[in-house]
Amino acid sequence: MFEQLIRTCIRELHPYSSARDEFSGQASVYLDANENPFNSPYNRYPDPLAHSLKEEIASVKGIAPTKIFTGNGSDEAIDLIIRIFCEPGKDEVLSYSPTYGMYQVCAAINNVKYTAVPLGQGFLPDAQELLGMAGPASRVVFICSPNNPTSNSFPRESILQILDHFPGIVVIDEAYIDFSSNPGFLDALERYPRLVILQTLSKAWGLAGIRLGMAFAHEEIISWMNRVKYPYNVNVLTQQMALNVLPDRDRKEKWIREILAGREFLLNQLPAFPMVEKIFPSDANFLLVRFRDARKVFHYLMDIGIIVRDRSSVPSCEGCLRITVGKPQENEALLHALKEYAEAE
Repeated sequence: MFEQLIRTCIRELHPYSSARDEFSGQASVYLDANENPFNSPYNRYPDPLAHSLKEEIASVKGIAPTKIFTGNGSDEAIDLIIRIFCEPGKDEVLSYSPTYGMYQVCAAINNVKYTAVPLGQGFLPDAQELLGMAGPASRVVFICSPNNPTSNSFPRESILQILDHFPGIVVIDEAYIDFSSNPGFLDALERYPRLVILQTLSKAWGLAGIRLGMAFAHEEIISWMNRVKYPYNVNVLTQQMALNVLPDRDRKEKWIREILAGREFLLNQLPAFPMVEKIFPSDANFLLVRFRDARKVFHYLMDIGIIVRDRSSVPSCEGCLRITVGKPQENEALLHALKEYAEAE
């Protein structure tokens, strides 16, 4: 189904076969992988395809394990998709601007042209404009929804328009979907075989430190990703930590409720400050806020130990700081600092 989209060298690739690819059962003596026999269990290579972890993810997401890829963060999946489908020096990736910067970085690393279509008023996408810019060399579209750094979800009908008419691979990055009123696109995988959905344990699950990203797609796309990835890309510590945490869905939902309450609190409090010019609507766990003299505010906060993200240099985000929703006491500390800043002006 995807043969015409996959690079010739990838189609002809004989993937590396590790010891754990060739034997995946249980044994009493392992003498096949040149491992150190001491320091169990960390002396053993991890399951290269994370079968147990995928079974647990499948139960959480309602997706068959064969449609799941696990990687070293979503960034690995982004890079693999470009490497599999885009011929260096020839093919093209499309996305919107502003958006998550790794799409452009991965394209540049792979010597693939990157075309950014500016978002319109209210940071909304124009599907027709993007489709009109696509040409014969356009292989992949990246759509981040809810978008980073603008924090808004894109209209479903705009994304469906791209899915219906773009002939290549459409990647929807749903890193922030757990904080959104939008249900996302997992339910569209059966209808759109060229759709890839990226999600992560970094945000709602509080596991940014273990670096586990997930891609959901047609079994054939997942198969190609598994062929091209490094042999043991998700280490045993990451797999075990994820397996420990994923069954506790109630805790994750509690955290989401608290973060959403914190987002609402900041949305209500920030407009009172004279240097706040605009707060953009958010469907994520952060706010994009336009300040008068944003860099001065940024450095003031940094000097007293409160770190936010300066997005002033990002196209269409001039004068904006990105503020992640924290714990209640962290949100209060931010507001107290901004009050002191305003009084000192």
